[in-house]
Amino acid sequence: MDQLRAIRYFTATAEAGNFSSAAKKFSVPASSISRRIADLEASLSAQLLKRTTRTVSLTEVGAQYYAQVSKLIEQLDQYDQAVKDYQTLPTGTLKISSTVDFGERILTRILDEFSKRYPEVLLDVVFSDQLSKLDRDDVDIAIRGGFAPDERVVAIQLMDNRFIPVASPLYFERFGKPQSTIDLPSHRGLCFKAPFGQIPWLSEVNGEWQEVTASSVLTTNNSKWLMEKAIKGEGILMMPHWFLLDALAKGELVELKFEQPIGVTQNQHLGIYMLYQKHAYSSPKVKAAVDFITARVRGLSEAL
Repeated sequence: MDQLRAIRYFTATAEAGNFSSAAKKFSVPASSISRRIADLEASLSAQLLKRTTRTVSLTEVGAQYYAQVSKLIEQLDQYDQAVKDYQTLPTGTLKISSTVDFGERILTRILDEFSKRYPEVLLDVVFSDQLSKLDRDDVDIAIRGGFAPDERVVAIQLMDNRFIPVASPLYFERFGKPQSTIDLPSHRGLCFKAPFGQIPWLSEVNGEWQEVTASSVLTTNNSKWLMEKAIKGEGILMMPHWFLLDALAKGELVELKFEQPIGVTQNQHLGIYMLYQKHAYSSPKVKAAVDFITARVRGLSEAL
């Protein structure tokens, strides 16, 4: 005997007062309801229902039994619904790894908005420039800059990650303004250090790519410090365009424009990518975050 099903039939019949109404609830014949409850009574060696031709009512022991098992059924229904909601509503802990600069400047504001929209999702966010392997690290979503990764993951390009050279008007007053990319090595450089080492400045000169990094007066992985020193006129800085927008808009920094192409790689198609494993998108929390972050960042990029 399926005791749980029999108990469900019993509580539904006790609440409805007849077998027919309970049968409609479960889409089974009334005879099946009656037979299952009879089996339950036999297993308990107790009569739970008083039966007449039209109605049923609880016996004294049946009323006591109903008071106990109805609470159990209610809890089971709540547990079942919680599992169903987990598969349909964004909930649970969402783990995100992001590069530091993008995380601090852009992602934090987006995630604040996301949390208001999806309060049942608990965020576990780490900012690090170390690359995350989704199949190795315990991460649902990773955001990083560079090229489209050669991994078995879904990669969505959120925005362009083009590096540009900038300096402050004060720097030009103190040290002059380079007229060509080949002038840069004789200037003062503020250089960013990635996990794999200092990022070089590259330029295509006379059809060939060569390094044109300015002589470093500071090499660090602290982008804020580099930009502060650039604004003070202490050197030329190469950073992503999106990172420099506020300073450029205020006139604190000025983009250096040359006839020769310049960047940190010969491939000019750098981007900020959001990575996640394909199967993870079926999880409501991951799908909600992927769609939300993508829409917000692309909206920001269009506004720029």
